[in-house]
Amino acid sequence: MTPISTNAAPAAIGPYSQAIAINGLLFVSGQLPIDPATGAFPSDDPVDQMRQCLKNIAAIATAAGTDLHRTVKTTVLVRDLSRFAEINAAYAEAFVAPYPARATFEVSALPKGAQIEVDAVIALPGA
Repeated sequence: MTPISTNAAPAAIGPYSQAIAINGLLFVSGQLPIDPATGAFPSDDPVDQMRQCLKNIAAIATAAGTDLHRTVKTTVLVRDLSRFAEINAAYAEAFVAPYPARATFEVSALPKGAQIEVDAVIALPGA
């Protein structure tokens, strides 16, 4: 296992790695919508938060030598599924067909009061 870390994404806020590379895959921990430059959320809007989560995942992928377009699977946690269509549109901005497999769940709370958290499994080059 190889831990992956970059200052271009928020540091882990607990006992976990930003990501782990193993067997041709990059397992990216759940990313909150924290802008690493400011340490804050871009806004309280879940659409803006989705975009920031995906920026963070993209930065970690880059640090591992891969990119967001090699994403195999994501899990999206949202506080309010009533905004799903808008959140889904922001998600779609980051990916092209074939789209990653995905699970989306509404949850009662997320760390730091976030509206969105996203994790990902991304193929590494040569995989």
